[in-house]
Amino acid sequence: MKPPYEITSEMLRLITSVSEKIGAVNASFLNRPSPKLRKQNRIKTIYSSLKIEGNTLTEEQITALLENKRIVGPKKDVIEVLNAIQVYENLEKYKPSDEATFFKAHRVLMENLIDKPGKYRNQGVGIVKGSKVQHVAPPYENVPFLMKDLFEYLKNGDDIELIKGCVFHYEMEFIHPFLDGNGRMGRLWQTLILMEKNPIFEFLPFETLISNDQQKYYKALADSDKFGQSTKFIEYMLTVIDISISELLNYNDRTFTEQNRLEYFVSLNKSQFSRKDYMAIFKDISSATASRDLKKGAELNLFQKTGEKNKTIYKLITVNNK
Repeated sequence: MKPPYEITSEMLRLITSVSEKIGAVNASFLNRPSPKLRKQNRIKTIYSSLKIEGNTLTEEQITALLENKRIVGPKKDVIEVLNAIQVYENLEKYKPSDEATFFKAHRVLMENLIDKPGKYRNQGVGIVKGSKVQHVAPPYENVPFLMKDLFEYLKNGDDIELIKGCVFHYEMEFIHPFLDGNGRMGRLWQTLILMEKNPIFEFLPFETLISNDQQKYYKALADSDKFGQSTKFIEYMLTVIDISISELLNYNDRTFTEQNRLEYFVSLNKSQFSRKDYMAIFKDISSATASRDLKKGAELNLFQKTGEKNKTIYKLITVNNK
């Protein structure tokens, strides 16, 4: 059964905005982040997701752990970070619609932190904020069936991934299938769902915005609980994703080399093109730079050149026509 939510005008506006920004990311070549940007965003993702759960380590300490250096810090916090690094460095091993890899990811994330990680809870749980019970999760006997339905929705639901990711995140938090680690699993799994449609989401640290104003995150969850559907949470998460992509587009610390440009252009699979077509993609380069790029591409057998001067045409060399 499809989890309940309503399509709102705000939702449609945000989906349109996110889609347009993804197009801009592709056009700016940020869909292939530099190693520096990848590392920075991975650190931000791990830092922010664990900060939400109360981890006290700084970004500098997480950077040191990522570089296999020793640090001084609470043992539990260090274990949390090392576990998260292991998961986020191996995201390709996890398939979002596969419940077995869901267990595997939880086992890695929560290893040496709780008893029997990677298994659904076998007792009732509630979430307390201050002195009030914020949420009472469904009985533990229902968890396997509820999660099975949720994964069935991921596999066969007609919704786009932007919606599926938000819905799964909320519904998983509502079900609260594990004794601990539900929050970080919800955020991780939303990333995996989005990655399946567009790889850029692997390096989009939307957790940073959540951690900067956690009250909005918890309010969106609570409002959705109150109304019995994930509409409010979907709107909230789409807003977070939209802002995160905007911040990525404002990232200016990348210098593209000749190799970067050629690799990107080949990935576009344009079978035939001119220098003008090449410069339409790379708007900031001169005609002389474009000519040097294309000459290099021909020398590397990436393109086949025909014609001279302004009548020159390049053809992409593929496995089939070599």
